[in-house]
Amino acid sequence: MKKVYEIIWSETSEKDLINIIEYLAQDSSSIAYEKFKEIQEKASGLQSFPNRGRIVSELKQQGIIQYRELIVSAWRIIYRISEKRVYVLSVLDSRQNVEDILLKRLIGSKL
Repeated sequence: MKKVYEIIWSETSEKDLINIIEYLAQDSSSIAYEKFKEIQEKASGLQSFPNRGRIVSELKQQGIIQYRELIVSAWRIIYRISEKRVYVLSVLDSRQNVEDILLKRLIGSKL
């Protein structure tokens, strides 16, 4: 029997996703909807295979290895696994300075 993990979106990751969709919707609501579905589907796949994402390289360089990521086009879904739960912590544009954003968010977070 396959182990199923619960997916929990943090408030920050939900805000990130809303901001992405609102930004994309300025140009095309259909593209925004498609990207929303794609991100949701990718994150939902973590229920069965949470370790499939790679360790976040910018954090690994700092000795922080408990955070993983999945890539969806230009966005990175950052998450952490704990027991039977997967915590989605951020959805970031990979064109930004991801290292600074992650260190600020994740070191200050108690999740």
